[in-house]
Amino acid sequence: MDEYMSAPRVWGLMCPGSREEVTRARRWTRDILSNHPCADDAELIVSELGSNALTHTTSGSPYGTFQLTLSLSPRTVAISVTDEGGHPEEPRSTEADPDDTHGRGLTIVMALARRLDITGSQHGRTVTAQLVAPEQAGVTTC
Repeated sequence: MDEYMSAPRVWGLMCPGSREEVTRARRWTRDILSNHPCADDAELIVSELGSNALTHTTSGSPYGTFQLTLSLSPRTVAISVTDEGGHPEEPRSTEADPDDTHGRGLTIVMALARRLDITGSQHGRTVTAQLVAPEQAGVTTC
């Protein structure tokens, strides 16, 4: 049966455009990545990217959705969130004031990820963050 297993392994989750779905997406990510050294960082990235999709695009509209994809290879986790578009500008990191309650999400993702790619247009974008687990045994951070 191993000859039919692909590497990397890929999972997908379609989420309706409500805030509760970010919680479900985090839990789903945690279940898939249980015991993986990048699980905590991946869960935080899913939360930030999912929340951004709902806040800044039509994914957060009453009939909106966002798509979450996890790709897992032995040392790498790729997290992709695809939104429904509706915003003319590409997502970008901003410098939030200390009292701001928003504006740090993409900066957090960039700090955690080895690589960040943004593709698409105002008709829908995919933001992909790549995490790489450390090579040393016993290290529990990405």
